[in-house]
Amino acid sequence: MSVTVIAKQAGFRAQLGVALLEVLVSLLILAFGLLGMAGLQTVSLRNNQTAYYRTQATMFATDIVERMRGNILAVDNSNYDDIAGADTASCFTAVGCTSTQMAAQDVNDWSADIVASLPSGNAVVCLDSTANDGTSAANACDGLGDVYATKIWWDDNRDGNADQRFVMSFQPL
Repeated sequence: MSVTVIAKQAGFRAQLGVALLEVLVSLLILAFGLLGMAGLQTVSLRNNQTAYYRTQATMFATDIVERMRGNILAVDNSNYDDIAGADTASCFTAVGCTSTQMAAQDVNDWSADIVASLPSGNAVVCLDSTANDGTSAANACDGLGDVYATKIWWDDNRDGNADQRFVMSFQPL
């Protein structure tokens, strides 16, 4: 007995194609759900990358502060204040180097690590009375006060602008 015959005997009209329509609607709902999940995954990855860069900036700021604590004579003489840094060969010999040369080597190594680890990474260590200002192009260090500011910039969304900034202040004792 066919479906049509059974339906006619029971007094029902045959509904052909309804199951196919239900499957199409279910597939449409499933497709929107999968698109939503893909969007959620994209946002999650972006936020995870942002958190990673911020963690890197925090570690770099802590790194230079620890280097400064290890070379307190250079800190007291303001040798870390807004310097570009330079390779100093004598800092890698048994004879050693002066505290000023060590400050330049510290900033040079630290800046190179930032450039290598953060997209469009840029950083400065300087005496600054208003630490939470400046941009990657103009660091706004005023050289005033006794508080060092560690300012780190990077391009979080890779649009060509170093739009994220992390600042840590350090006051030597």
